[in-house]
Amino acid sequence: MNSSADASLDASVDASPDASLVTPSAAGHDTAALTTQLVHHAYQPPAGFAAPQPPVYKASTVIFPNVAAMRAREWKDKTSYTYGLHGTPTTYQLEERLATLEGGEQCLLVPSGLAAIANVSLALLKTGDEVLIPDNAYGPSKALAEAELQHYGIRHVVYDPMDPSDLAARITPATRLVWLEAPGSVTMEFPDLAEQVRICRARGVIAALDNTWGAGLAFAPFDLAPADGDAQARLGVDISIHALTKYPSGGGDVLMGSITTRDQALHLRIKLAHMRLGLGVGANDVEALLRSLPSTALRYEAHDRSARELARWLQGQPAVAQVLHPALPGSPGHAQWQALCGGHRGGEGLAAGLFSVVIDARFGQDAVDAFCDRLRLFKLGYSWGGPMSLVVPYELASMRARSTPHLRPGTVVRFSIGLEAVEDLRADLAQALQGAFGAL
Repeated sequence: MNSSADASLDASVDASPDASLVTPSAAGHDTAALTTQLVHHAYQPPAGFAAPQPPVYKASTVIFPNVAAMRAREWKDKTSYTYGLHGTPTTYQLEERLATLEGGEQCLLVPSGLAAIANVSLALLKTGDEVLIPDNAYGPSKALAEAELQHYGIRHVVYDPMDPSDLAARITPATRLVWLEAPGSVTMEFPDLAEQVRICRARGVIAALDNTWGAGLAFAPFDLAPADGDAQARLGVDISIHALTKYPSGGGDVLMGSITTRDQALHLRIKLAHMRLGLGVGANDVEALLRSLPSTALRYEAHDRSARELARWLQGQPAVAQVLHPALPGSPGHAQWQALCGGHRGGEGLAAGLFSVVIDARFGQDAVDAFCDRLRLFKLGYSWGGPMSLVVPYELASMRARSTPHLRPGTVVRFSIGLEAVEDLRADLAQALQGAFGAL
């Protein structure tokens, strides 16, 4: 280190109230004293460093200047810091940006999308309560209700997401929470989300939406219908959960979820449960989300365009009995998608890069599995929203409590379209269709 730097360091050490504890001993290089100096080093870098990406703060312990500050600090409103699990500058920044993305006011980070569902459910439900879940909900959400929630004496009821009257009929005095999903998992039905929320609001029941597909981009979950300028009259969900694992991450390498609300009292109920459950996220994962978040909209549109092109092409393939994509006419709930999402992008609307097909019933499960195995660019794997295209065949009978007359007979295969060239993906689909099902 040059002499000017030495002088600067000496000044910073001397200025520290603990300088006497960390100043090198005149007796020479004392290893024991050096260890203490490394732990309690007095140097502080100068303020004013600015860069495109925010700094990453990693901490369990947070240092307080005195006992009074330790007792006075409050973590619930993000005005200060008490412990790493309750928030750092890094996590606060991501939460605020996600609240903006979804149109909310408060946001919490959790380790996964499923953790977000569990956090909400455990915060708002108690023994004797009832939760309503759409029949086409994310599978692990239903499994959570069937196992853990039931163990706590919380009843769950499955409703038809495409029939608002069925939802209304199933709400009872014990109902405390209704889960919504748009579109449904795997089979991609798009419900009348605004009407579902109206029903919940009229009955005084909290409406929570799994908004992973919409990603805060396809539609605004807290503003589902015009409110004539009256902020209090906005028709929106009470809670939006988001598997950040998907589009906000975009890399297929981060597990994280979020819970966004507009109501402060509701947010506090969820946040206190979040604290008691000990839910936290790693700073490196938060950093990855902060880096990828600005490109979410660009990537979402790219996934969307490729998915629609391939879905339309698959509509003309003989082995495909039905294509399930909310943005395509004829798909279950297309009119509802058009009403809610169709105003974006010059009337073209927005939809995620996700769709399913029904392979004609004349082909058995073995042939469908062979089709999936023959794909080269599409990889077999769960999740979606990353750069690599994925495919999964499903046994729908084991996933639904109700009949599905809106679906053609056959086997459902879901595609997550990545960022590969669409021409290459189409060629991959063509060779797999030919190889598995032959020339029809």
